[in-house]
Amino acid sequence: MRVLVTGGAGFIGSHVVAALTAAGHESVVLDALLPSAHPGATAPEVPGARLVVGDVRDREAVAGALAGVDAVCHQAAMVGLGKDFADAPLYVGCNDLGTAVLLAEMAAAGVRDLVLAGSMVVYGEGRYDCPRHGTVRPGPRAEAGLRAGSFEPHCPDCGAELVPGLVSEDAPADPRNVYAATKLAQEHLAAAWARATGGRAVSLRYHNVYGPGMPRDTPYAGVASFFRSALARGEAPRVYEDGRQRRDFVHVRDVAAADVVALEAVRERRPASFTAYNTGSGEPHTIGEMATALAAAHGGPEPVVTGEYRLGDVRHVTADSRRLREELGWRPGVGFAEGMAEFARAGLRGAGAAQVEGAAPQPVGAEAP
Repeated sequence: MRVLVTGGAGFIGSHVVAALTAAGHESVVLDALLPSAHPGATAPEVPGARLVVGDVRDREAVAGALAGVDAVCHQAAMVGLGKDFADAPLYVGCNDLGTAVLLAEMAAAGVRDLVLAGSMVVYGEGRYDCPRHGTVRPGPRAEAGLRAGSFEPHCPDCGAELVPGLVSEDAPADPRNVYAATKLAQEHLAAAWARATGGRAVSLRYHNVYGPGMPRDTPYAGVASFFRSALARGEAPRVYEDGRQRRDFVHVRDVAAADVVALEAVRERRPASFTAYNTGSGEPHTIGEMATALAAAHGGPEPVVTGEYRLGDVRHVTADSRRLREELGWRPGVGFAEGMAEFARAGLRGAGAAQVEGAAPQPVGAEAP
């Protein structure tokens, strides 16, 4: 199978290419290779792939990259929360216009199989249960409460403390920032494309991806990148809020393996289908636990819990990835302790504050897979 991997020279994309090569497939990479994401005078090597330098919003570049391709793995995106709402046109242009151009050219080229890099941010907050009212969906956290150190969401009906749980793919979408809205729009576009063309699409809703080759000093991959970069400078990781925010940290090689499994399986699906899959390790951990594990494996310094906060961040969101395991047979292979120990020693991709694959320069943002 020949697969076009958009953003394939970047962090996750390059691991996808490596996994495809190991599985006996051929890759074509479409990447803008912007200096903000790929510093250096020469283009990076993408072993096992033919590299096409171009932007996903450029119809001619996309059409050329699609020649002879059997399927597409769409990784290119602009990520993070951005500085303010003025960044919305950049996010919509890169993520949604870029996806629309790609899908239109796939329709014209007769390519009918797609795996999309989705995101857990489409859920907003994760699942919560109230002792009195059952499963509830709390609204965005108020700044006054965050400023006072009240970080946990409460029941919107009775104000009781909530118990966080695992969110499933059937949970209602509740995107709470521009980036999240564009990731949900990508899924809607993919579903519309599938209906219109008889295509088959899968969205892998990545949780917090980490691993070797992460960009340095950037919100591109969230807190893991910040913590690892701080340790490399000999500084203590700064943990926001009280450090008890729950996340699902999933290793990049496991994510790449999920992409390969999905690409091989999507071709067997019925026409005009779209399916979303949570892609997480199944091992929830707090951000404080992650910082502590990284610092210990790196040899210090120990993390510092600051009480700082970011408006737009959610408190808890962790995956129920049973659908991906049961339907496609995917299993994560890198445990939390093993992965953090490796990541603490692994090299980072040198870059500045802006990080994008196959799109445009990224403003400083916050957590996003």
